[in-house]
Amino acid sequence: QLQLVESGGGLVQPGGSLRLSCVVSGFALADYAMGWFRQRPGKERERVSCITSSGSDANYADSVKGRFTISRDNAENTVYLQMNSLKPEDTARYWCAADYGHYCSDSFFEFDYWGQGTQVTVSS
Repeated sequence: QLQLVESGGGLVQPGGSLRLSCVVSGFALADYAMGWFRQRPGKERERVSCITSSGSDANYADSVKGRFTISRDNAENTVYLQMNSLKPEDTARYWCAADYGHYCSDSFFEFDYWGQGTQVTVSS
């Protein structure tokens, strides 16, 4: 059964860190570029970061550049998002998504598979 399961969200104080994990099953992770998306309260869904299928390249939204790091372990069928120096404006629901091919598509509509998401709340 095809699944993407996110974990690692929670409540953290400003300046803190969290590491999100996305464990996939039912498809070959190595064939897919992977992205992390989020939707903040009152905002549209946005792409946070994306990593190529091989892990050779990654990109980030300007709002998280220098604070977040995406990585993947194809052997363990897992994609990670390390989030440091968290800010209240990072509060959102976060999803991982799979896009067949080496590179991420420009539009999230083109991603093939999505997880259920995990909530991240940054508050003192």
